[in-house]
Amino acid sequence: MNDQNFFSIDRLVEFGMSAAIAQQMVNSMNQTMKGIYVPGSIQSMPAGTAVPQAIYYVALDGRQTGPLNDAELTRLIMDRKINKDTLAWMPGMAAWKPVEQIPAILKVIALTPPPLA
Repeated sequence: MNDQNFFSIDRLVEFGMSAAIAQQMVNSMNQTMKGIYVPGSIQSMPAGTAVPQAIYYVALDGRQTGPLNDAELTRLIMDRKINKDTLAWMPGMAAWKPVEQIPAILKVIALTPPPLA
């Protein structure tokens, strides 16, 4: 066999070593990608990672109610105590606004199941 032939021993060894190195690189990249959390993706957060909870305040019967987390806000929505005109506030907002103008609360409303009856 000559050195230009693909089937020479040297070429086969090079090919085998290249394939092994490529496989190691793929495995390393897969392990790294499994540890990365992309917000909004289907995969869940890694164990032990705290998810920051949004904080809401709403005006019920003329009084400030809160701080409320997503679950408490959902309960008030399901109990029909909050509607589109209910005033609400979140950290970072300059003033109270109607719920229908706050995207974070609209997201909670969209994820709230309708009543059974």
